Amino acid sequence: MDFSISAEQHSLYEAARELGAREVQPSVLERDKSERWDDGIWKKMAAGGLIGAPFPEEYGGAGLSAFETCLVKEGFTYGAHDGGVSLAWGASSILCGVPIWKLGTEAHKKRYLPKMCSGEWIGAFCLSEPGSGSDAASMKTRAVKKGDRYILNGTKMWITNGPIANHFIVTAVTDPEARAFGISTFIVDKSFPGFKVGQHIEKMGMNTSTTSEIIFEDCEVPEENLLGELNAGFVVTAKLILGWERSCLLAPALGGQRANYEAAAKYANDRVQFNRPISKFQAIRHMIADMKIRYEIGRNLIHRVAWHLDAHGGADDAPPLLEAAIAKVQTSESSQKTARDTIQVFGGVGFTKEYHVERSLRDSLVGTIGAGTSEIQRSIIARSVLELGF
Repeated sequence: MDFSISAEQHSLYEAARELGAREVQPSVLERDKSERWDDGIWKKMAAGGLIGAPFPEEYGGAGLSAFETCLVKEGFTYGAHDGGVSLAWGASSILCGVPIWKLGTEAHKKRYLPKMCSGEWIGAFCLSEPGSGSDAASMKTRAVKKGDRYILNGTKMWITNGPIANHFIVTAVTDPEARAFGISTFIVDKSFPGFKVGQHIEKMGMNTSTTSEIIFEDCEVPEENLLGELNAGFVVTAKLILGWERSCLLAPALGGQRANYEAAAKYANDRVQFNRPISKFQAIRHMIADMKIRYEIGRNLIHRVAWHLDAHGGADDAPPLLEAAIAKVQTSESSQKTARDTIQVFGGVGFTKEYHVERSLRDSLVGTIGAGTSEIQRSIIARSVLELGF
C-alpha cells in the first residue's frame, strides 16, 4: 500500500483547508457559544465540492476516493477549527449518503444524492435509542408491513443533524425473534406522516452541530424506501459504513490534532518564562513531540483503512474490522490527549475561550463514545488477538 500524497491530492487538502479557514473559523467561537447551526456555511462547503466528496460525478459528487475524502476532511477541520460542522458533514455524507450510494436502488441514488451533494438536502443516521447504544441490536423501534408501506414506531436518540435533516437512514426491527438478523434499514423523509423531531439535546461539545431525538408514531414509509434486503439491513449497513466511519468520519480529528500541536508549538516559542521561551524546557518539548507522534500514527492508521476501502470498496466485501477498531481507539483517544496537553502548554489562557483550545477538548470527548465506544473497540481487538471471532 502506498500512502504518498500526490501534488493533486495535496491541492485538494489545501483547498479544503483554505475554505475552512476563510468561511468557518472566523465565526466558530460565536457559533459554539450560541449553539448555532449556519446553513450558509453548509452551502459554501457544497459549492466547494466538499459535501459530495466521495460520490460519483453522475450524482453531482466530486468522485474522490476514500483516501482523498479523508484528506479533504482533515484539511477542512485543520483550517476551520470546527469539529461540530465536520461532524454534521460526516453524519450526512458518510452515515447517510454512503449507504444510499452503495446499497440503494438507482431511484434512491437519483432522488437523494444530487440534492445532498448540492447542499440542498442534509441527511442523518438513526441507530441509537434511549435504551440501546453499544448493544444496538436490542433496539425497540419496530417496522410492520401493511399493504404497500411499512409502519414505524419507536424513538431514536442523540441524532446528529436531527433538527435540520431532510431524510434519515433508520434501522428498525422487522423480525423480533432474529435479533441482529431481524433488523431492516429504511430511508425516511421528514415529510412522511408520523415523523417527528423530538427534544433538542444540549451537549458539552460539538455545539456548532445540531442533535435531537427522533420519534416515529405510526410513521408511514413506502415499501420502496426499504434500503437493501429485508431483515439484513442492520448487518449489511453496519458492515458497509464501519470502514467509512472509522476512516472518513475520523479524519477530521486529525485536522484538529494538527491545529492543536501547531498552536502549542507557536505559543511555546512565543511565551517567555524565566527569561526564555518555554519551548526551551524539555517537558514542553516532549509534550509537543508526543503530539506529533500521535498525529502521525493516527494518520497512517486511518489512511490504511481508507486504502482498504478503495481496494475493496464493494458492499459485499469484508470490512477491515480489526484495522478500523485500532484506528478508532488510537485516533479518538489521541485527540483527547493532544487537546488536554495543548491546554497545559497554554497554561491559564488555555482554560479560557480565546485561543480555541478549550473547545477542541470539549469537541474531542465524543470521539471515544460515538460510533462505537473505546471499550467496544477494545473488545473487537481482543477477540481478534485471542482468535475468538467477531
